[in-house]
Amino acid sequence: MKLLILTQKVDKNDDVLGFFHSWIREFSTQCKNVSVICLERGEYDLPHNVEIFSLGKEENLTYNPAKSEARQRRLQPTRLVSRAERATYNLLRKITYIVRFIRYIVRNRNKYDTVFVHMNPEYVVLGGLLWRLWRKKIGLWYVHRQVNLKLRIAEKLAHIIFSTTKEAFRLKSKKIHFLGHGIDLARFTAFRLSIPDVESLGKFHNPIRILHIGRITPIKNLEILVDAVHILGHKWKKRVMVTCVGDPVNNTDEEYFKYLREHIAHHNLDESFSFVGSVPHHEIPRYYKEADVSVNLTPTGGMDKAVLESIASSTFALSANRAFENLFDRHARYLLYTERDSRDLAEKINALSEMNESKIVEMQKYLYERVSKDFKIENLITRIVSSMKDV
Repeated sequence: MKLLILTQKVDKNDDVLGFFHSWIREFSTQCKNVSVICLERGEYDLPHNVEIFSLGKEENLTYNPAKSEARQRRLQPTRLVSRAERATYNLLRKITYIVRFIRYIVRNRNKYDTVFVHMNPEYVVLGGLLWRLWRKKIGLWYVHRQVNLKLRIAEKLAHIIFSTTKEAFRLKSKKIHFLGHGIDLARFTAFRLSIPDVESLGKFHNPIRILHIGRITPIKNLEILVDAVHILGHKWKKRVMVTCVGDPVNNTDEEYFKYLREHIAHHNLDESFSFVGSVPHHEIPRYYKEADVSVNLTPTGGMDKAVLESIASSTFALSANRAFENLFDRHARYLLYTERDSRDLAEKINALSEMNESKIVEMQKYLYERVSKDFKIENLITRIVSSMKDV
């Protein structure tokens, strides 16, 4: 198979999308050659049969409003960048991306026979008719609760669609294949002990170390964690230290972050929360290993790979997402809490912290074995490649 991949970003150090670097590497072991078109290109280290093409988000295209605004303030302190100028810049940037996208897929059309689009149905909308005309197989990976017009059009043009669970793909389609997630298990198991023992894995720290990894945005429901920490302190006198890895991305996120800090201050918990911002993807395993438990507070939807990464690191993962019920299996009553219920979350954390050490180790081993069996990146990519060959 000669594969063309479309994705948002290629950067092994990116805090959110760095994981996809491992996907590309695994695709390269199972395909003759791999071409990748990305919106933005950062640092990467990939085999010789992988070629990267960027649409140029990392460049300063045509007009940079931030630089222009600074210059204007020096020359004319009262004048700011207008909405019209920003709109013009954004339009020119998008046109540049589209032109480059069309040029890349046309110039390289003999280098690929199959297309795999990761999480961006707009690429299928833009290139789908040409790929169909050239008889290229089109596959789409999509894990999101949102169903919009772009997705509906992409569904018609794609030959096959992949997602993690039914909750993560809400559009009815006969083309959908639910494959679960895939993680780079070796990256996270490297931080585990080769022979887990009660002394290292069976005890919670004091204060309890709680970890949240992900963008700071309203759907993450971090205020529920704040309330749970407050309850843990008042009801059970538990000392807690929460580390949040991730940043707000847009204005809505920034407003939410401001509210979150005010909520933390209201409960006098400033010393219990540490916001470290974004960190390179390769540093994430260390945060899991140092935590007693990670929390995933988003509502039921697709499988959040953060839960799988946490388990691979032998760190308990608490979640409100019912998509993990089968994975947690007989331990679900300890690890699944009622969505947006801070009391239930606090009770689950307290129960884990007081659990018998041998029970903790037994649970960690059981969950790790399930993740290592069913969610290896090698197995996921094999299933994707095999399914696309059979289309």
